[in-house]
Amino acid sequence: MTDTQESGQPIEVLLVEDDPGDVVMTQEAFKDYKIANNLNVVTNGEDAIAYLRREGPYADAVRPDLVLLDLNLPRRDGREVLREVKNDPALKSIPIVVLTTSDAEDDVLGSYNLHANAYVRKPVDFDQFVAAVRAVDDFFIRVVRLPSRP
Repeated sequence: MTDTQESGQPIEVLLVEDDPGDVVMTQEAFKDYKIANNLNVVTNGEDAIAYLRREGPYADAVRPDLVLLDLNLPRRDGREVLREVKNDPALKSIPIVVLTTSDAEDDVLGSYNLHANAYVRKPVDFDQFVAAVRAVDDFFIRVVRLPSRP
């Protein structure tokens, strides 16, 4: 079974991650488990905001159905990205899953206070990491109904 919305179109996922190893692991998780979603990647918070607003080099970007957001990013950290997206009426309906190495209670609580839809701690082990990405995919793609793209 492939992952698609009710319209039959693949889900658009934006991964906001500056660690090349984590980007590769996420790409491998999508590939190995035949996740049919389109995975787009930006590596810093400023590019994430530009992508979401379709500005500059991202003018033709497709609005993501789901964002996987690391907290510790260059140029604008994940907390700032989360705050800005959830305060923007045009973007706030996009589900954001914080996917980070931090297990600090302040980060968990802070993310939920900024209206993250979920907080997932990134496992270090590849197989556990793949399982975590798969679980996020299963939940947000197969279980919940995502809003339609404008």
